Amino acid sequence: MTNPVSSGSIVQFLRRWFAMAHKKEGIKEGCYGDEVREHILEFAANGGFEAIPADEREEWFTRFKFWGLFHQRDGQESYFMMRLTNASGVLEPGQLRAIAEVARDYATGPVENPEFGNGWLDLTTRQSVQLHWIDLEDVPEIWETLESVGVHTRSSGGDTMRNISGCPLHGKAEEFVESGPLLERFEEELRGDDELANMPRKFNISVSGCTVGCAQDSINDIGFEPAIKELDGERVRGFNVRIGGGLGGRQPRAATPLDVFVRPENAYAVGRGFVELYHEYGGRQNRSKNRARFFAEDWGMEKIRETLQDEYVGFEMHTAGEDFRTGYTYNAGRPVEDGQHDHVGVGDQRDGRNYVGLSVPVGRLPADDAVELADLAAEYGSGEVRLTRRQNPVIVDVADDELEGLLAEPLLEAYPAEPSPFERGAMACTGTEFCSIALTETKGRMARMLRWFNKTVDLPDDVGKIKIHYSGCTADCGQAMTADIGLQGMRARKNGEMVEAFDIGVGGGVGEDPSFIDWVRQRVPADEAPGAIRNLLEAYAAHREQSSQTETARGQTFRQWVDATAEEQLVEFCEPEETDFEAPYMTDGKQAWYPFAEAGSSAASETPVSSDD
Repeated sequence: MTNPVSSGSIVQFLRRWFAMAHKKEGIKEGCYGDEVREHILEFAANGGFEAIPADEREEWFTRFKFWGLFHQRDGQESYFMMRLTNASGVLEPGQLRAIAEVARDYATGPVENPEFGNGWLDLTTRQSVQLHWIDLEDVPEIWETLESVGVHTRSSGGDTMRNISGCPLHGKAEEFVESGPLLERFEEELRGDDELANMPRKFNISVSGCTVGCAQDSINDIGFEPAIKELDGERVRGFNVRIGGGLGGRQPRAATPLDVFVRPENAYAVGRGFVELYHEYGGRQNRSKNRARFFAEDWGMEKIRETLQDEYVGFEMHTAGEDFRTGYTYNAGRPVEDGQHDHVGVGDQRDGRNYVGLSVPVGRLPADDAVELADLAAEYGSGEVRLTRRQNPVIVDVADDELEGLLAEPLLEAYPAEPSPFERGAMACTGTEFCSIALTETKGRMARMLRWFNKTVDLPDDVGKIKIHYSGCTADCGQAMTADIGLQGMRARKNGEMVEAFDIGVGGGVGEDPSFIDWVRQRVPADEAPGAIRNLLEAYAAHREQSSQTETARGQTFRQWVDATAEEQLVEFCEPEETDFEAPYMTDGKQAWYPFAEAGSSAASETPVSSDD
């Protein structure tokens, strides 16, 4: 029998641990999770931003993130971004209207954004919403308004389990295995457990019950995908488990099969088990290597599976069943006729009604338009709205005889159910507008590029979408690594002057065989990048192979064409070129239309304030 550890040994161990751990661990150890809320309310009641001691702001900004409050960047001192949380993108009747009214009344900046005006909300890549220009003293009233309709901000940021992603239409469209109960349990029991609030880093969970792969399990820390397995002579529907996926830092990883199949009733235990395992054993020293994908790579699947079985799961886990990855079509680079690749357009619900997915370019929605969208959802549907991983909203429960009226509404001219291929495929992160580590402006520039591509690029009639994703830096919150054409913000010299620039990559996507973009051009000045993309797209239109196997002439998708084309050829096609594209944010780097401070501020956030921070 071993001797008990003395209190002196424990103290020595803790001292060594804190000496090795990243400084943020000490900050979180002092106060984190649910207890942070009372401090936010206290600061808000005593003067807001000014009530936070200047020498403690970095610590409090780190803690605030758990409750969805991110201090904005240099020159925007005292303003915060607020991120909401709603598992798998479900906004119940009344919730979108409340969010929109908060955006209208509280999320307004000192001047208008020249592209988007003032007072708007951003739809995120994890099926949620972000609001900007929030004053700390307004947070109690905002929380009261949102929480009165069931919307909250808890666990939407910081080192914790983030908004859980899932099939946006779970419970509405056909599913092979029902995912709603598991999503709800993860939300209420797992994310609601304050004992697990302080994770080594942010942690992403996804659950997909459909067979098209729309929860994108391959880029999540743990993903549950539909599968079937024969157990005791019975074909049982359930989930296969993958772990260790993620993007960012130019080190993307596709999630690895854990070789585990679980019945729906056992899936929660396995998900919780892996969260607890990572919480206990995950590294807390090097934040660039603390993500679960590096942990999974370090431990390996066999050790993780055995540890889960021995220490965390109280039933025998089965080896993986048959999955449906060969049929995945969501952002998989496959032809439109193969199946669903996003949630834009009119689709069938399993109850005979319809859903209508709208295209919101770069995910930015003015507050007044969001109010109108909520009204249309109530008038033509049940009032419920779903949000997708592609920064778009979906109106659900629309009867056949209401479809024509909804599609004719003026709001759908701005956010169409049948957008151009470029608008349909566009995504963009926050960029330098609010993010302290971004290198380029993103949303305004992407909006301009979409209009320019619509006017200047002719695509074959059968090309329904070109997925262009734009991230302002290598954190890749805009998911550039999974795009047909991925853009990452950089800086470059042109004519002796430092300017905003892009790295341009091609050939990314998820699906059966997730692939990440290959870089074909680097540090292309921002005024030459649209020309480079246009040249590449024109080469695609001219050189792609045509199929002779169908009655309707169809050719390769962009991803198929990239896979079949030599890298040197792609580099040549993607030739930078100055054009008539107007690039007004070439040199100011941190945006000219907001009153930024001339000098840096110690109050500035040191981490991204972006779509998936």
